[in-house]
Amino acid sequence: MQEKHLFEYAVLRVVPCVEREEFLNVGVILYCPAQRFLQTIFHVDQERLRTFSCDLDLAELEERLQAFVRICSGGKTGGTIGQLPLASRFRWLTATRSTVVQTSAVHPGLCTDAQETLHRLQKQLVL
Repeated sequence: MQEKHLFEYAVLRVVPCVEREEFLNVGVILYCPAQRFLQTIFHVDQERLRTFSCDLDLAELEERLQAFVRICSGGKTGGTIGQLPLASRFRWLTATRSTVVQTSAVHPGLCTDAQETLHRLQKQLVL
């Protein structure tokens, strides 16, 4: 039997009108220290996003979401935050903020394969 590892995840949310607190789940970020894994995946359903009454710059939204991907990947492309250790990057990405892209509370779980778990969570919570 494969060993189970503790992981933490948060859901990426687009909040088009911050003052209304309405959101659309668009992605998942998952951190598993035992597997040295930090990754996010997202999918923006533009049709569903249009149902919100606020105008939203989709190019800017894409750039903000890509910033999460770059920070997870680490290195210079992730800027100053991307050069921090994995745990610090995850904590920074999941910190509470009042912007168009926010994260849910952080939730724990156990997995054998972090990559598979990330895709399963995306199907469950986003798609």
